[in-house]
Amino acid sequence: MKTALVLGAGGFIGSHLVKRLKKEGYWVRGVDLKHTEFGETEADEFIIGDLRNHDLVEEVFFSPNQSITFADRFGIKPNSEGFDEVYQLAADMGGAGFVFSGANDAEIMHNSGIINLNVAECAVKYHAQKLFYSSSACMYPEYNQMDPDNPKCSEDSAYPAAPDSEYGWEKLFSERLFMAFARNHKLNVKIARFHNIFGIEGTWRGGREKAPAAMCRKVLETPKGGTMEMWGDGKQTRSFLYIDECIEGIRRLMASKDFSGPVNIGSDEMVTINELVEMVMDIAKKKIKVKHIPGPLGVRGRNSDNTLIKKKLKWAPSQPLRKGMEKTYAWIKTQYELSR
Repeated sequence: MKTALVLGAGGFIGSHLVKRLKKEGYWVRGVDLKHTEFGETEADEFIIGDLRNHDLVEEVFFSPNQSITFADRFGIKPNSEGFDEVYQLAADMGGAGFVFSGANDAEIMHNSGIINLNVAECAVKYHAQKLFYSSSACMYPEYNQMDPDNPKCSEDSAYPAAPDSEYGWEKLFSERLFMAFARNHKLNVKIARFHNIFGIEGTWRGGREKAPAAMCRKVLETPKGGTMEMWGDGKQTRSFLYIDECIEGIRRLMASKDFSGPVNIGSDEMVTINELVEMVMDIAKKKIKVKHIPGPLGVRGRNSDNTLIKKKLKWAPSQPLRKGMEKTYAWIKTQYELSR
């Protein structure tokens, strides 16, 4: 039986990944600061812990394959093989209101940076066979994303570096961190740059939710004929990827024998935020007004360039945005009604 360690297993993407790995027959250890928000984890073992704590990271990297006593774990390199696969998804993150306000920059860079430094070191020390790192499209240069109709987000456009947020700078640093460990310590690393992942069982309120969930919630909260607020003019563009396709992309990248990335995992179906809201209103069969107000926005345009993933993995996400939004709206509607 193959073993997998999922860091950030209590989060949105991590909890879905755990389910997929279990379906494929893996033994899975999940680690997070908290349990999954919606439902029970399917991990064989779930450890509540802070990955900024180096000793905790040492403990969780110790694989069931490595049969030596607890007292011998620290300061040694076990001879037996570690986890077959490690997925590093843990990060301090959220939607635009959290990432682009500027109020959380120090915590974002400090927390995620320390986590990744701990993970890179212990992956080598405890002989992880393969490690996946979840980067973000936020690491792409702001100067290539000023035109909402023609953003450039191909993997080779990352440099000269100029992310629009400290979150993006941290992601870029961590990509280079893991690639340096790959060169210097023979760590088998796979890196993907996520483009706005959404879907069921994701955060939908509280300030850290992404745009699709936020728009679903706002449409639900606003009575017919009423007015909802939206940050910016709504003409900024994005693409959004449904969670199932994200997990498929992760698994295909991890299965690749000769390609490590970084590679985009995202949809190339670009929409304006105004169009996204209109889609939600149509799904909800509910017409409301939109009031545009100042707020944190990020870049003017962003869309996944899937040229490289098609070439290297012979695959790219294909599910229409509408299909994923229908599932997400129905799920959030249920959660909203239960919370009232």
